[in-house]
Amino acid sequence: MKLLPRDAPPRTVWALEQTGVHPLLARLYAGRGVQDPQELDNQLKHLLPPSGMKGMDQAAQLLADAIAQQQRICIVADYDCDGATACAVALRGLALLGAQHVGFIVPDRVVDGYGLTPSISKRVHATGAQLLITVDNGIASVEGVAAAQALGLKVLVTDHHLPGPELPQADALVNPNQPGCTFQSKSMAGVGVMFYVLLALRAALRTRGVFSKDSEPKLDGLLPLVALGTVADVVKLDANNRRLVAQGLQRMQRGQLPPGLAALFNVAGRDVARASSQDMGFAIGPRINAAGRLSDMTLGIECLRTDDAGLALRLAEQLDAINRERRSLEGEMREQALLIAESLMDTDDEPPAALCVFDEEFHEGVVGIVAARLKDLHYRPCFVFAASESEGQAVLKGSGRSIPGFHLRDALDAVVKMHPGLLLRFGGHAMAAGCTLLEDDLATFEIALQQIAEQWLSPATLAQSLETDGSLEASYMRPDVVLELQNQVWGQGFAPPVFQDQVQVLGQRIVGDKHLSLKLKLHGQDIDGIWFGRTEPLPAQALLAYRLDINTWQGRDKLQLQIETMQAP
Repeated sequence: MKLLPRDAPPRTVWALEQTGVHPLLARLYAGRGVQDPQELDNQLKHLLPPSGMKGMDQAAQLLADAIAQQQRICIVADYDCDGATACAVALRGLALLGAQHVGFIVPDRVVDGYGLTPSISKRVHATGAQLLITVDNGIASVEGVAAAQALGLKVLVTDHHLPGPELPQADALVNPNQPGCTFQSKSMAGVGVMFYVLLALRAALRTRGVFSKDSEPKLDGLLPLVALGTVADVVKLDANNRRLVAQGLQRMQRGQLPPGLAALFNVAGRDVARASSQDMGFAIGPRINAAGRLSDMTLGIECLRTDDAGLALRLAEQLDAINRERRSLEGEMREQALLIAESLMDTDDEPPAALCVFDEEFHEGVVGIVAARLKDLHYRPCFVFAASESEGQAVLKGSGRSIPGFHLRDALDAVVKMHPGLLLRFGGHAMAAGCTLLEDDLATFEIALQQIAEQWLSPATLAQSLETDGSLEASYMRPDVVLELQNQVWGQGFAPPVFQDQVQVLGQRIVGDKHLSLKLKLHGQDIDGIWFGRTEPLPAQALLAYRLDINTWQGRDKLQLQIETMQAP
């Protein structure tokens, strides 16, 4: 691994410091492309206006009419954390704004597949609903939307995924990534899009005289859920998304959050008063996602929508148990996948240009996580497949993860051009994608993907590197600095700070059978370190990349370095 310090332009650092930004934060922000101090102002008044999103006015009027006519509304959610939070935000927000009959349906990952299908549209119609709203899905549901409208339903699609060649002919469609939309934040999560629809709906109801500026319902109580879904979906944290996340975190820390979210912090053993984006990404989000992977996302949605603290805790405990099961299953699958991947190595122990792994025992709900683990280990685009069914037909469903420089959805598109009809379904983004195919076609897919990877990947693309924030001055090696860093919003596209320094290794031992506990000397002072998942010993001197952390033991906070990697010799 090569360590590459970010460039933090001195003039930009100085300019940020002049506005009162902490000198260390000024360097970190400048290294991430921040130039204007207003980008760091997280007040709600700086959010981009909903009116800038294409289709927003039609959506607001459609919803306002439905509320005025007391129509039955049914939300069709996705089965991940973004979909669950978007559904909970819609349920809570629509109720605040006067909707009286709102239900939801969440497809089953295995039985129904992804998105608004014709069969899901029939289920919505059977509930007596007159308006169908998709959250975090629908942009690719051309047939599902048409089926719903044929049954007499009005359809509002809210989504953030990239559109295909044909758009659904919904009554209203809101997606910042649809053609012709000039909204500046293309990275908004599905939950953010739904929150914006509610803002626009409130404005429309105000114009109609339903509310006045003084009497209208407050929607900022939804921001903790918006923050959770945004972080958990690993969308790019541009300035607008950072504001949404920061506002949500502030309310969590003040105790202004739904009972279900508070209960999830409780079962995860996290202190909500010190809530961070890392908590949402690595502790809370996975517990919601586990329901959609192994059980029924209805559990997650009910946990987030309830105002009954007792029920919320019971649901959170169920989600925690499902997540423990998910971790166990993932571990078993990962071990088997690693063995299969090792069998694909060439004589030089090099993996192929792209990895495809399948086993009859793999669980469809965990293939994406295992693909991510394989990708991280071998630094190759990777697909993991599991046996499934689609419309009564035995198929394989695969989830893929990629590396920078290899656009996974474009690669699947290239596979289809090479072999028309090979993929029954496919979609996704640059770094993550999914596809469905017949088991007999797996070998053809594997060969085609490897051919594309051999053409597109270069030695430079395959050279692993890690961007760091350079050396950390000794004066910043303090617990209060760690807390200041943890209080900022970090995530995808706005990476958490990682520093690099030459250290002396004074002692090392294995803890928990798989982690390396270290005694280090840095800048002349002794400091503890931990390298999770590593058991190989370090040399006496090493250039390490690390995060600053606090290890709390017996009520005492002590500075600790969390090691990320080591510079290759």
